[in-house]
Amino acid sequence: MHQYRTHTCSALRANEAGETVRLSGWIHSKRDHGGLLFIDLRDHHGVTQIVVPDGGELLEKAERLRVESVITVTGKVVLREEGQRNPALPTGDIEVRAEQMEVQSSAAVLPFQVAGQEHYPEDLRLKYRYLDLRREKMHANIMLRSKVIASMRRRMVEQGFTEFQTPILTASSPEGARDFLVPSRLHPGKFYALPQAPQQFKQLAMVAGFERYFQIAPCFRDEASRADRSPGEFYQLDFEMAFATQEDIFGVLEPVLAGLFDEFTPAGWKITEGAFPRIPYADAMRDYGSDKPDLRNPLIIKDVTDAFADSGFGLFAKIAASGGRVRAIPAPGAGGRPRGFFDKLNSWAREQGAGGLGYIIFDGEGGKGPIAKNLEADRVESIRQICGLKAGDAVFFAAGKGDDVVKFSGVVRTKVATDLDLIEKNAFRFCWIVDFPMYERNEETGEIDFSHNPFSMPQGGLEALNTQDPLTINAYQYDIVCNGVELSSGAVRNHLPEVMLKAFEIAGYGPEVVEERFGGMLNAFRYGAPPHGGAAPGVDRIVMLLADEPNIREVILFPLNQNGSDLMMDAPAAVEPARLKELSLKLDLPKPKGTSK
Repeated sequence: MHQYRTHTCSALRANEAGETVRLSGWIHSKRDHGGLLFIDLRDHHGVTQIVVPDGGELLEKAERLRVESVITVTGKVVLREEGQRNPALPTGDIEVRAEQMEVQSSAAVLPFQVAGQEHYPEDLRLKYRYLDLRREKMHANIMLRSKVIASMRRRMVEQGFTEFQTPILTASSPEGARDFLVPSRLHPGKFYALPQAPQQFKQLAMVAGFERYFQIAPCFRDEASRADRSPGEFYQLDFEMAFATQEDIFGVLEPVLAGLFDEFTPAGWKITEGAFPRIPYADAMRDYGSDKPDLRNPLIIKDVTDAFADSGFGLFAKIAASGGRVRAIPAPGAGGRPRGFFDKLNSWAREQGAGGLGYIIFDGEGGKGPIAKNLEADRVESIRQICGLKAGDAVFFAAGKGDDVVKFSGVVRTKVATDLDLIEKNAFRFCWIVDFPMYERNEETGEIDFSHNPFSMPQGGLEALNTQDPLTINAYQYDIVCNGVELSSGAVRNHLPEVMLKAFEIAGYGPEVVEERFGGMLNAFRYGAPPHGGAAPGVDRIVMLLADEPNIREVILFPLNQNGSDLMMDAPAAVEPARLKELSLKLDLPKPKGTSK
């Protein structure tokens, strides 16, 4: 018989009754039933009930052990009595009558309980992450992550992609966030950077002639934490393909994502079928107030500025006259809600920093509410028709200038649909956001800057860069969005040196800067580069959606906390002076707050 086990804790069934077996695992729970001690023994695979009979050293040994101690039990499999069977467990028809028990490791008093569904502070869970991961839900999340990654690999290989590994120690690159820098001992005063993404390397793989690359790539960015973004590091399904159009890239990724979600989603859920909708960036901002629209939400924002221009409702009339916009968010069925529903939304809007949230309620005779009282009846009717509403419905308004009113109307859209319970249940709805602007104006400096990925191909190529207003040029850039969560950015790349130099020149980077910072890739393009493009869906966010977790740290094995600290390993940590000297580094730390200069 094997030293530790003949079976796992999920393997035994009724047909093994009478066999002598050996199991090893953790004591999940103990129950004393007056003369009999019941132990739920847990391993990676499942749980088996152990019965320790009354009397003797075996019972005394078991009673002394704390939960989460590791033991090996040898005993006979017996059928549970009728009424004692547990249909919730695969092993629920049997139990093991213990004859021998060996303690492999005794557990100390736990900082929190592994068994049960109690909620504990996140910092405590992260400090003792190895205990947290023993809990059923966390264990399932991490196993789901592993299975999702294995499925990604299989699906990419089936489409002719080859997995490669790109460097971790590389040069700094402007990917939109701060780099993590690594000092070089052999090159004093110089630094490597951890890659924010394998962007340049995967493009160079295309230049090298591999044509279809992918990897489950670790990426490192020194940026703040969010619920859907882990600080420090994350993983993505990074892929690139040569001789590919934008539609070719979509054709690769759509079946991978749809297949993944179909494979790991409960039966009965709805998943976007066929080609995912393509929504131009400008249309997404107009209709949804976001470039990450949740298509489970049926509400479409409408521009009703003309209905208020020169109208009797002075506030919105002034906004329209000054170049602002009035955006209407339909609220079907809200007309029957009590006044308190509208008051709460108005208070919520003030909490978001807005002046309030105006509305009109439609009944069989027209419109009601403060706005309707001061707005001509024909204008009220025009708004109703534009929004496609009927008696019993309502409409809310967001008014102002520029991006602020656009984004706020998107937030209102989500809030109204949520409060009216309009969000589609048990569904994953995908879409592509396409035609992103190549450039934007920096609000602080007023200068032209890249709005997305600087390595993207501008639509219209060199001619567009030479002849068009930069702010009117779109790029072959795209995001894939699911249920309002951005899963990936991607682009058809700029593979022509002359186009790249001009694109960077418009953004204020002279040729000498481009040569210095991107010379490796630029020189490679001078030796013949195929048209190519790709994308990089985030593994963590995909698993977060599939596991129905609101926080990305719930699907990562050993995450940093929201402040970027590893509470379990105590990182980041100070380094002794000898190590700093070896790296030719000297610290110049900021003085603590409240101290004199």
